[in-house]
Amino acid sequence: MNQNLYSLLSSHFPKNPAAPCMILPDGRVWTYGDIERASGRIANLIMKLGLQPGDRVAAQVEKTPEALVLYLATIRAGMVFLPLNPAYQRQELDYFLGDAKPGLFVCRPQSRALADELATQAGVPHVLELDDAGRGSLIDAATPHADAFATAARNSADLAAILYTSGTTGRSKGAMLSHGNLAHNAKTLHDYWHFQPGDVLLHMLPTFHVHGLFVACHCVLLNGSAMFFEPKFDAVRAMSLLAESTVMMGVPTFYVRLLLEPTFGHETCRNIRLFVSGSAPLLKETFDEFKARTGHTILERYGMTEGGMFTSNPYEGERRGGTVGFPLPGTELRIVGAGGSATKAGSVGNIQVRGDNVFVGYWGMPEKTKEEFTTDGFFKTGDMGTWDRDGYVVISGRSKDLVITGGLNVYPKEIEDLIDAMPGVVESAVIGLPHPDFGEAVSAVVVRQKNPAGKALTESGIIAAIKDRLANFKVPKWVYLVDELPRNAMGKVQKNILRKNYSPMPGR
Repeated sequence: MNQNLYSLLSSHFPKNPAAPCMILPDGRVWTYGDIERASGRIANLIMKLGLQPGDRVAAQVEKTPEALVLYLATIRAGMVFLPLNPAYQRQELDYFLGDAKPGLFVCRPQSRALADELATQAGVPHVLELDDAGRGSLIDAATPHADAFATAARNSADLAAILYTSGTTGRSKGAMLSHGNLAHNAKTLHDYWHFQPGDVLLHMLPTFHVHGLFVACHCVLLNGSAMFFEPKFDAVRAMSLLAESTVMMGVPTFYVRLLLEPTFGHETCRNIRLFVSGSAPLLKETFDEFKARTGHTILERYGMTEGGMFTSNPYEGERRGGTVGFPLPGTELRIVGAGGSATKAGSVGNIQVRGDNVFVGYWGMPEKTKEEFTTDGFFKTGDMGTWDRDGYVVISGRSKDLVITGGLNVYPKEIEDLIDAMPGVVESAVIGLPHPDFGEAVSAVVVRQKNPAGKALTESGIIAAIKDRLANFKVPKWVYLVDELPRNAMGKVQKNILRKNYSPMPGR
């Protein structure tokens, strides 16, 4: 039996190839037959370029049907897909290409010169383009190829994707996800969230990370149903499409912005059966207000790049605000104290998980992989949490100082290094502070030198100096200038104190 993820997904495509899969903002429809044919052409092209099973295909492109088809073609051909945020800049791309060494890099036309330069440095043999309208040399090169393609034979342990995830120390890590990892999570979520014939998903998430690419798209493809495939979130547009949808997946920011619309309420959501939230904590206030305004209880779940989804509030039964529900079927979750023993309900500990969805390891980092797993095979998530009295999981924070803003991970040290190199700066600490829209706002606390260069530093000046060197979501929204940073007896900066001292922010 072929365990290629594409074989699983395509086995659930509708028998009628004219059935809709992606409905675009301009009214165009991509059918399941279109997907089968287009992925076949691109898979044939990838093989023609000389890539071998297991080679990487990196893509830094905007969300289009062709971008999704590129992902499907890559796994169908037995290659490994590497999605990259379109906001990444030179420094980030240089690292990812040099580390993963893909056989093909697909970029946007406006980034072609940089892509060629970095590809040459990294030894990437092929660069093709895909623009924001789904056109480019990738499509031109694939067009002459045959539609038919025999899906490459893969085992469940073979790699299907590498997604880079940020920690708080060291370099970015490429989480290796196998065909089996992705298939297990897709089937579990499809069943747990009761996907059914006739479902239509409102898809406004980006497709360069787990939530939009795997969780949302896999559920739709496994269900053989349609989705409104929108380039980005727009509250007014969302309200018009909710009437024709049955499921919406989003980050907390989506729900906050919907609630800002005066006419949003019961009538807007009359056809929806399920709202799902994830990628960042959903404030209890948002959960409660959404329920009061619409009559719908948002289903919050918990997961991460290294394993997709680990827990979910129940589809049937109480969806408890402020919690992320129960461990999903097939996922073992435990919360342990400092000594490794299980915690009691209400006691905070370290969350660890084990299951077929948990990733294979970090690309090229065997020692780091070994360090992140216990001797009995549990992955140390780095998150802290508790069990409530009824067995719901409550996330209480992160042992690592990762900042999650708008559902995207931000690596503090990367920003701190740039600020620390500025004239007049002694040191800096980057933290996440509560933000009503993004969940957390990237914020920097900067110690100035006691000289003219230090005295000349301003919040706007610091932001302007690093803005062109980072993806926009990583740029601090707020900068605080101070004389010193709080430290413990070992000299470590106490970011928990910084978060307390600068939150909430009057006038911000």
